[in-house]
Amino acid sequence: MDNFVTLDPAADAAKRSDAIGCAWLFAALVMLAGFTGPVRAADGCKVLLCFAAPSWRDIPQCVPTIHEVLHDLARGKPFPTCAMSGPANSASHQWSSAPTYCPPQYTRVIDGESGPHYSCDYTGAVAVNIEGVLWARTWWSFVGDTVTEFTPAAKMKLGTWNTKFDDDYATWLASVPPPAPPCPTC
Repeated sequence: MDNFVTLDPAADAAKRSDAIGCAWLFAALVMLAGFTGPVRAADGCKVLLCFAAPSWRDIPQCVPTIHEVLHDLARGKPFPTCAMSGPANSASHQWSSAPTYCPPQYTRVIDGESGPHYSCDYTGAVAVNIEGVLWARTWWSFVGDTVTEFTPAAKMKLGTWNTKFDDDYATWLASVPPPAPPCPTC
């Protein structure tokens, strides 16, 4: 039911304008009063559930949430938490650091004058723990690309999952030259 219905259209428009003006005034007062809470923050529990899914991209409700969290991480905002998940279920973020914290198939090596320089195709990773054990790690980049590395336990429970990480690893492994045979006279 519209609270602004009157027989006078001009009066109706004026009441709507007053209500909108009051809403803007309230928002301005809150900001002036030093309100520092997040204007827009992803729901940490939804983030945890989406990152634990077999493919967050296939769940329409997850897509905007994950895009928001990756956008926030790229701008240095903290990773959201979920107070209801309990201590054994959590998600956390860590920046990548090649070659130690970057999957080998996404690690790039550039030979320089002072030695090799390593880089990672992905900027960071979100690790999800279920029942206190690593479940999955989603690698993400500033341009919005992601790939999820599921643990064997997660794969066993899920049955199906996005296999891009596994496929990329198999391709990389096939491209790695075999190790040199041992030298019997060395």
